[in-house]
Amino acid sequence: MKKFKIITLGCKVNQAESEALGETLATPDWQPAEASEAAELCIINTCAVTQKAAMQSRQAVRQAIHANPRACVMVTGCYAQTEPQALATIEGLDFIVDQAGKQRLAAMIGRDELKKCPRPVIIQPAPGAPPAFAAAKPVPSAHRTRPFLKIQDGCDAFCTYCIVPYARGRSRSMALPAVLESMAVLVAQGVQEVVLTGIHLGHYGRDLSPPSGLLQLLQAIAGLKSSIRVRLSSIEPLELTDNLLSLVARSDRFCRHFHIPLQSGDREILKRMGRPYTPEFFRELVEKIHAMMPDAAIGADVLVGFPGETEAAFANTASLIEGLPVSYLHVFPFSARPGTAAYEFPDTVPAGEIKERCRRLRRLGQQQRIRFFRSFIGQRAAVLAEGRRDPATGLLKGVSANYLPVLFAGNDRLKNTIVQVSIDRESAGSLFGTAGS
Repeated sequence: MKKFKIITLGCKVNQAESEALGETLATPDWQPAEASEAAELCIINTCAVTQKAAMQSRQAVRQAIHANPRACVMVTGCYAQTEPQALATIEGLDFIVDQAGKQRLAAMIGRDELKKCPRPVIIQPAPGAPPAFAAAKPVPSAHRTRPFLKIQDGCDAFCTYCIVPYARGRSRSMALPAVLESMAVLVAQGVQEVVLTGIHLGHYGRDLSPPSGLLQLLQAIAGLKSSIRVRLSSIEPLELTDNLLSLVARSDRFCRHFHIPLQSGDREILKRMGRPYTPEFFRELVEKIHAMMPDAAIGADVLVGFPGETEAAFANTASLIEGLPVSYLHVFPFSARPGTAAYEFPDTVPAGEIKERCRRLRRLGQQQRIRFFRSFIGQRAAVLAEGRRDPATGLLKGVSANYLPVLFAGNDRLKNTIVQVSIDRESAGSLFGTAGS
């Protein structure tokens, strides 16, 4: 029996694709290696969204080569798509596979095409039509309590800072019947919650024939007879329509959790980024969500240090967030990516200043998170208990529909079930509760 490892960096879509690949690779001849085991095959699914992500991808490749000296080492993902020649300089790497080729890895392995190579073999896309949507097989619940279901890939937005459209191509979607079929597979496996994910989730269905949309998909999911709950991954501000919000507000099917990319709270910086909304629109959207669903978690992405971001522009971002019921922040430092419009922009912000602004914004995000957590003390929450206990306390850990991480006592039979938990206290950034009927 041979062993394989899949090392994943980056977004939920990458994670969904890696998990699906792992399920496909697992056969009587190939089994996943334990963390401490050497493997005959290592696949690194890379990320290129920032310079740091690209650096971490290269580090992961080198570490895999060092830890698995006899393995065939393959690299795929966004960094392999955008900068294969940079990867080709790494000694000991055997194959560099483009995004479309990611779906063919299992077939390559089945044909026993893997071997150590004197220099990396670069497998690039063939010229012709753009790739169709590549479905990722729904993963059994044993691998993840809240599995990801990739329903969309690619992006048509071409924001000036972003490499993703070049790495993943144009927006394309899973057909609606296929989504419902995948949901049925997950329900049959005992999954209690699924996370719908995509690169540009709000563009779901626009490429289908006839065209559809995310709202139509969610309406179909709302009508399912099972009790599975559904969480949306990141969705753009303009795509959170009144009809979509109303559907989530009135249906117990959907988690009251919205992750919304803001990127900047300054009007001019948003324009330079190519973002099609204003700070005022974002403010009104968050206030609308909070008014409709006061218990909803509202997260935001913020990109700090974009070229031209003055201290006043940064202050606009911090002020906007501070004045809103935003529950948490994901803060990223700007890094210029070759091939994007912003790579050539003047008025760059010094690295030290970017680091300091990130620190300030992360501190604000932590304050917002604790404030959100504490507002639920004394209330009950439906918490999906995960398959592993919290290593520090030994307690069960889980996540509520509105994205509250809760620790509570209970026996193992509660794992992968939705438990009613009374939230008792917050301590050091964690919520503790008591399970009840």
